[in-house]
Amino acid sequence: MANPQELIDSLIDTVIKEGGSDLHLSVGRIPSIRVSTQLISLVNQPKLTKEDMMGILSAILDKPKVDAFLSNQEVDFAYDHKGTTRLRCNAFFHKGDIGMALRVIPKVRTLAELKLPEALAAFARKKQGFFLVVGPVGQGKSTTLSAMVDLINTERSEHIMTIEDPIEYIFEEKHSIIDQREVGIDTKDFHTGLQSVFREDVNVIMVGEMRSPETISTAVTAAETGHLVLSTLHTNNAAQTIDRIIDSFPGDQQDQIRTQLAESLLGIFSQRLIPRITGGLIPAYELLINNNAVANLIREKRTHEIDVVIETGTEQGMVDMNRSLLDLVRAGEITMESAYLYSMNPKALEQIM
Repeated sequence: MANPQELIDSLIDTVIKEGGSDLHLSVGRIPSIRVSTQLISLVNQPKLTKEDMMGILSAILDKPKVDAFLSNQEVDFAYDHKGTTRLRCNAFFHKGDIGMALRVIPKVRTLAELKLPEALAAFARKKQGFFLVVGPVGQGKSTTLSAMVDLINTERSEHIMTIEDPIEYIFEEKHSIIDQREVGIDTKDFHTGLQSVFREDVNVIMVGEMRSPETISTAVTAAETGHLVLSTLHTNNAAQTIDRIIDSFPGDQQDQIRTQLAESLLGIFSQRLIPRITGGLIPAYELLINNNAVANLIREKRTHEIDVVIETGTEQGMVDMNRSLLDLVRAGEITMESAYLYSMNPKALEQIM
């Protein structure tokens, strides 16, 4: 058996060298990496054995976490590779064997470097309110939030608190104080960590994910009481996000959360990473800005009309996903085939071509 530490270091070095985003390891399989959405097997590597996987796990996790993994059969954690690269990791069992997925966390980049709209800077400069970045897994939500937090850190002297599971981007303090808390290590859970910010003189709160009604309720209350709250949800677009939030509450609490959301929501940014013609990925996005019209739709249970408001709200700064995709096609960044593939309404895309 190869030295586990040398093996995992070598595999991670390969991911970095190839510009990959993910590393997949599993008993009985050749290691694979994902590069620009494509999964590639490292054919020069042998299949991993049970001893290899257990050795790798023990090399990158301390004994208490290994024991917790063996007991719970899955674990999320972050791994620091040679002091230069962080990875977000998940270990799991399948058919009685160990598997792992490791995602490279890039350095914190600016909105411009990420090809994201300047409108996001305006939300980062707000003093209070609730702003969500949404989309499926692996579409750059955490990366976008990190750029917004770093903008605040660069421009203002604030107390920024992040609550994450696990901590992904490590921020270098510039003008702000930044405390990063990891669920399971620094705080019991998202809800408990969020409750404590009211006693910690916090200005900006970044919550890794809205996982429960209790977390959502506390986040909305924080936004109402003078905090800027940034977070993510695994939803497809703005309208679905609002419905998901409201539907997560019991029926007798939904009117209250509707009212709170209508008043505290700043906006919702939905993004997808699309393969570029020249290689790599580029974001396409939808942006909902919560103006009076949108707030009224939320209060009046008419969220199904939000898509139309976004499509017709260009002058107010809103961005429709299909328009974003079409702009990328016209700029020669992506193919028309990719635009159709990633569009949530291909018929509407065809109509505006």
